[in-house]
Amino acid sequence: MTDLIEVRVSNLAGAPLDWAVAMAEGFTIDPECRTTVWHPGGLPCSISIRGAADGFGWRPSTNWGQGGLLIDKHSGTAQHIPGLPDDLHYAGGPAGAGVWCYGPTALIAFCRGLVNHKLGDTVQVPKELMP
Repeated sequence: MTDLIEVRVSNLAGAPLDWAVAMAEGFTIDPECRTTVWHPGGLPCSISIRGAADGFGWRPSTNWGQGGLLIDKHSGTAQHIPGLPDDLHYAGGPAGAGVWCYGPTALIAFCRGLVNHKLGDTVQVPKELMP
């Protein structure tokens, strides 16, 4: 079993953010490997730093085919806000969220907003997913 580390949602990106989105969406953790999660439909998905970088596995924070579906599912939105620093110039979240979160891309902002809305402003993620 791996160690979990507590992280502020506003600091999540890449594999740690993808893992937190999986938890917010009701995925279950594989008991043998915390970086493998099971989709509610019964399919295993891997989450890794390499997958986030190389484009495979569960990565809704960078893959519009996955993250875009979540925006639709949650009637969410993301908005570009000119004049903010590059790492914060999008804000987003699901419908009904009292607070939107910021990020460098629309998907990262929405995913942070979704995790914050469902799990709170801090989450625990597997230590090995942290860069």
